[in-house]
Amino acid sequence: MRAVSHAYGDRTVLSGVDLAVAPGEIVCLVGPSGCGKTTTLRLAAGLEPLQMGHVAIDAVTVGGPDVDVPTEKRHVGLMFQDYALFPHKTVLDNVMFGLTSGLWRRAKDRGTVERRGRALNILADIGMADFADAYPHTLSGGQQQRVALARALAPSPRVMLLDEPFSGLDSQLRGQMRDDAMHLLKSRDAATLLVTHDSEEAMFMADRIAVMRAGRIEQIGTPLTIYCEPANAFVASVFSEINRIQGVVAGGWVATPLGPVAAPGFAESRAVEVLIRPEAIRLGPAGKPGQSQARVQAARMLGRSSLIHLSLSGRVGGTLHLHARVPGRFLPSENEILGITLDAEQTFVFPSPEKSPP
Repeated sequence: MRAVSHAYGDRTVLSGVDLAVAPGEIVCLVGPSGCGKTTTLRLAAGLEPLQMGHVAIDAVTVGGPDVDVPTEKRHVGLMFQDYALFPHKTVLDNVMFGLTSGLWRRAKDRGTVERRGRALNILADIGMADFADAYPHTLSGGQQQRVALARALAPSPRVMLLDEPFSGLDSQLRGQMRDDAMHLLKSRDAATLLVTHDSEEAMFMADRIAVMRAGRIEQIGTPLTIYCEPANAFVASVFSEINRIQGVVAGGWVATPLGPVAAPGFAESRAVEVLIRPEAIRLGPAGKPGQSQARVQAARMLGRSSLIHLSLSGRVGGTLHLHARVPGRFLPSENEILGITLDAEQTFVFPSPEKSPP
């Protein structure tokens, strides 16, 4: 996908999007609602007429000036939030339906027996062979999702396109389905583009993540790069809650109530915003020399971690409210005074959205 732009009437939804997905790679599109994720997917699939730019699959243009290859001839597998299973067909027949088009339809010697065998094999791959004769309404949401994924993968598509495929499942089932789907997709050689608003899902599923905002890709990279080296404050905020502190650069540093933070590359007196992930705040006994201190407002156990609400003196005599996330069980008492240190690797400095002082 190169230089793709798209609009609905006067509303521009994509502006110059460039995106490539390699065979066997899973790329996740992440961003807030309305940023253009689903439109990008639909244009790649050929479900929307391309207005500007080029779309190619295996170096063959399928969308562009005077080129509009129909969806069924693009060799793509599609899976959306609505699994769209045929209620009057069995699980096996639903999967076999996916083998009536594309590469399989072109091979005249692929008869019903071969299609049935292919469908049964992929149902076995996803643990649904025992439900081949069942109807969709008798299946759970997770089972229906497995069938929809099997139907999309059955024709061995060159590209798999998935739009929020796990959003309708409860949290426990969603985690299991992510794991199953990731292994199944990675076992094929298709290029996979998955749209999600769930940053944790993207971190789990993706080889690379593309972060979108207002129709543009803000940053694309591995989950490690996106999380640890965000290109801007927006990208940093997509992947976790963020503590924000405004400051001014002086001598390459920003003074904050939690201590000085390095700000390399910023001009003197530049207004900046310091972004601190909750896990970057390390808590311990108060009293060490030069250590910042904070008062506990609340402590909540969240299962794998504890969330601590803190208050400390902020700039110009105000009170700064911060969240800290600590692994495991850590539940200090309300109003307890704790010492704070910062993990510099999870603390970022970006230009302030406010203007620099004159």
